[in-house]
Amino acid sequence: MSIQTKITTPFDDQKPGTSGLRKKVKVFQQPNYLENFVQSIFDTLEEFQGKTLVLGGDGRYHNREAIHTILHMAAANGFGKVLVGRGGVLSTPAVSHLIRKYDAFGGIVLSASHNPAGPDGDFGIKYNVSNGGPAPESITNAIFTHSKAITQYRIWSDTEVDLDYLGDSEIGNMVVRVIDPVYDYAQLMEELFDFEAIRALLKGGFRILFDAMHAVTGPYAREILENRLGAPAGTVLNGVVKDDFGGGHPDPNLTYAADLVARMWADDAPDFGAASDGDGDRNMILGRKFFVTPSDSLAVLAENGTCAPGYARGIVGVARSMPTSQSVDRVAEKKNFACFETPTGWKFFGSLLDAGKATLCGEESFGTGSDHVREKDGLWAVLFWLNILAHRKTSVEAVVKDLWAIYGRTYYARHDYEDVDSAAASTLMSELRANFATLTGQVHEGLTIKLADEFGYTDPVNGESTIKQGVRILFVDGSRIVFRLSGTGTSGATLRIYLERFEPNPSLQHKDAQEALADLIRIADTLAGIKQHTGRQAPTVIT
Repeated sequence: MSIQTKITTPFDDQKPGTSGLRKKVKVFQQPNYLENFVQSIFDTLEEFQGKTLVLGGDGRYHNREAIHTILHMAAANGFGKVLVGRGGVLSTPAVSHLIRKYDAFGGIVLSASHNPAGPDGDFGIKYNVSNGGPAPESITNAIFTHSKAITQYRIWSDTEVDLDYLGDSEIGNMVVRVIDPVYDYAQLMEELFDFEAIRALLKGGFRILFDAMHAVTGPYAREILENRLGAPAGTVLNGVVKDDFGGGHPDPNLTYAADLVARMWADDAPDFGAASDGDGDRNMILGRKFFVTPSDSLAVLAENGTCAPGYARGIVGVARSMPTSQSVDRVAEKKNFACFETPTGWKFFGSLLDAGKATLCGEESFGTGSDHVREKDGLWAVLFWLNILAHRKTSVEAVVKDLWAIYGRTYYARHDYEDVDSAAASTLMSELRANFATLTGQVHEGLTIKLADEFGYTDPVNGESTIKQGVRILFVDGSRIVFRLSGTGTSGATLRIYLERFEPNPSLQHKDAQEALADLIRIADTLAGIKQHTGRQAPTVIT
């Protein structure tokens, strides 16, 4: 048994997006495709010899094979130890926690998040740095540059590693430690939240449902919600991890979590419903016949967060992605803590969290998190909500409506046009940019455009600048329309349109969001020619 050096040739499509490299499974199954990218990661890093790497994925198709390859490459490249979840499974927030808890050099996460799985589905890989968060652009750009010139990779000749049993084995001089994927994460949740109060809530008849969508959070939710908190067996739906996610689309929204939504809108609905996605970093929160927008969810956590033991110290600041509604901004202003607006992508929150400038972070794409890890965290958000409900002793709907009563309601919606022709989507964005100067001052349906621009960001901690992060149409009355191309898909383009209007009048806060935003929806189509460019009469998903 020895290190082997394999000759290879570059691929030209290995540029990581906002959440790593994502492609169809069949792309990753090409000879040397995964190996090239992994070697490019290792060749870009420095001084990791003898140190610890955390490795795991969401259990989707091709996960085990990829884990096997990466373990043997890590050994050949000089890592001293790899912590890998049993069965090759670890949620993304669990990877982040393990990196931080065990002072690991970094970690590799195998996931395409909320994208479908299976032989014809998607696969993904990303590198997380020593703070537990996704690699910054300086590293991902270097990885891509190296991938375009790679000529060889190093791998240890085949050595059997049993991923299904806890304990240590060796590949060459490297220790492979197979760990319980749930234990460390569950212990952290017990430190952050008042489990005794949540147990009492559930024991008192408060009913909950959690849809794991046959993805990675199934084992985590069963251990925490059913075993440790005492929720009845069956509280966790679709809790068995399947490599095709049961044929479903593990995106926790009103469209793809339709079965859970139907249960929560039934006459005998539970009091609380939630879902998470493929790798466990997203969440959807539901009350009885009531949907909580991710933007409002972040604001609720900021308003009520100190009731949880892990946040009793206070909230020092919040950060939100630019397309996320400004609901949390109003909470921050009244409570006198900082509020930061960043590009989409969790890596932009990392420096704020590391510098102690933010405690809570959130994205409108169903992602919420805090300084406990450096990733968004779906199950954490669910537990935070349960802690608040146990403290407030009221319903989900009442908590949100109390927020509106204090701060006003922010009507908000996101319209996704998935798998749109990439050239057509790019043309739409280019035409919007070309019209910035003429859009300012235009009046549409009684609304005057105050400014049309493209969002850019300079990190207040490290000074790094990021440009072209979404086209904004800002109106004099404070309403917004934002256009952005998503970087999380693997085919075509996903055009996302974000619509937002603030309503301070309590008597006007009862409308359906699509009704309240109807004029902005029409204006968006007028300004961008959405139907004309996409050929679609309606969005694929509305959230």
